Amino acid sequence: MTTVILPSDPATPLEASTKTPADPTTAHENIIRIATRKSTLARCQTSLVASMVTKAFPHLTPQVIALDTTADLDKITPLHSFNAKALWTTELEDLLERKEVDMIVHSLKDMPTQLPKGMVLGCVTSREDARDAVCMHPRLEEQGIKSLGQLPDGAVVGTSSLRRTAQLKRKYPGLVFKDARGNLGTRLAKLDAEPREFDALILAAAGLKRLGWNRRITSLLTWEEGGVMHAVGQGGLGVEIRGDDERMREVCEAIGAEKDWRAALAERSLMRTLEGGCSVPIGVQTTWVKKTRALAASSGGVGVGAKPAEDYHKLSGVAKEGEDKEEDDRSDELIMQAVVISLDGQQAVETEMRRMIRSREEADQFGWDIAQRLVEGGAAKILEEINLNRAIIEKQDGA
Repeated sequence: MTTVILPSDPATPLEASTKTPADPTTAHENIIRIATRKSTLARCQTSLVASMVTKAFPHLTPQVIALDTTADLDKITPLHSFNAKALWTTELEDLLERKEVDMIVHSLKDMPTQLPKGMVLGCVTSREDARDAVCMHPRLEEQGIKSLGQLPDGAVVGTSSLRRTAQLKRKYPGLVFKDARGNLGTRLAKLDAEPREFDALILAAAGLKRLGWNRRITSLLTWEEGGVMHAVGQGGLGVEIRGDDERMREVCEAIGAEKDWRAALAERSLMRTLEGGCSVPIGVQTTWVKKTRALAASSGGVGVGAKPAEDYHKLSGVAKEGEDKEEDDRSDELIMQAVVISLDGQQAVETEMRRMIRSREEADQFGWDIAQRLVEGGAAKILEEINLNRAIIEKQDGA
């Protein structure tokens, strides 16, 4: 595998830097050109995908092409203040459209649910830990403080995500949340700096683990412990290809992780239906049932701030009242929890559904159905208020 780092000037011809012909008909048939961002994490993740490719197809040679995207070049503006949804992807997709690369490796949570015409999500690879992680200031960690619940009122927590901020404001109203931009190394350096700017950071556990920085994780957040659902696609790697590229479709089918792929499709369908981007506070938590269990009947419903409801769809085969209940293989049953929350954390609509998901089409429908349930519960009103008051989002910087 070779890696080519492109200059930040988007006008620089790709072939001049890579010495790879832009015309795919003249490119060596055994080379796969993989585009990604320049960051250390992005290149690490792309190396993982490149290794999967060579393991499945030993005769293929991946060539990684790294460049900056809009959000990489502007490390100051809060992410939620950008108007565009494709902050991390546009420049990469331009290369793919011009057939100067064969595929793009994305952090799935940064990949828009609406792709440019002619582009498709080729696959989702094995998912890393999808949870959010708390990274405490070293001095606080030395004092035994590892979780947000141990911090005093007024403590400053850094995050670049409105989703995290909105959920955490609801759970920890006494904490102060401040925007923290930059790559993982930069943000951790800000955390460690003196005088202290942040008491803690909230980061994706997946990135820390992929870079081998597990030791910086002092606690992990879930909906049950910490009151936070993760971002759509978090922990997953998405491979984007041209829809008409049958060669890359074959490669993607070989390296994709089917269960993680289906779960991601359900999450992305939910977000796409709600028309939410990475700057909208939508959280999810998906889990595959791993063993057999007794069938049970359940009723449905949605509540604001209430215990999430469960949905037993006709596809799941759950016994109705009066039917015999017996052990059933639930290995294809997916449980999804989802929440839409206002920016101040005061309003929330949450739900939980479960269903047998045996295909990607069923996964897509599952996400749509969950979105409809959230809308029925009042999520549309929350999202409408956010979209009509973008100025509120911009003011979240430093709030």
